[in-house]
Amino acid sequence: MEKQIDCVNLSTINTKPANMYEFDTSIRVRYAEADPMNVVYYGNYAQYFEVARVESLRNLGISYKSIEEMGIMLPVVELNIKYLRPAKYDDLLTIKTMIKALPTDHRIKFDQEVYNEQGKLLTVGVVKLYFMNKDFSQRAQMPNYLKEKLSPYFV
Repeated sequence: MEKQIDCVNLSTINTKPANMYEFDTSIRVRYAEADPMNVVYYGNYAQYFEVARVESLRNLGISYKSIEEMGIMLPVVELNIKYLRPAKYDDLLTIKTMIKALPTDHRIKFDQEVYNEQGKLLTVGVVKLYFMNKDFSQRAQMPNYLKEKLSPYFV
């Protein structure tokens, strides 16, 4: 008895999770961001992550400025970074920013990955922020307009 083998065209399989928002930002390493060995100083990755988070929200049609004008602040409450390989002066980096879960309360988490031009993963990070009212006296829920923009990615 012969077994039937089903063939699957791997190019048609979507490997990206369906319930996730993802956006890529490119940043070129500037001279001032590198040490004498031309390696990016580790503290600069927090700024790279911030630029990429801001641009990922801007891609949704939302600016940090508009969130603040609505009376909501987004302080970073946790930052974890794992350095795998060095980025160097003049490298063109791609920072992949992902929101893997739709926020349901006062917290939002960004998973971030830094790649070089060859597609090698250099650094991974997780940044957690809180939605807070403008005077930082109370936590706030995610603004409805942000939830409306993110919801289609989490079906």
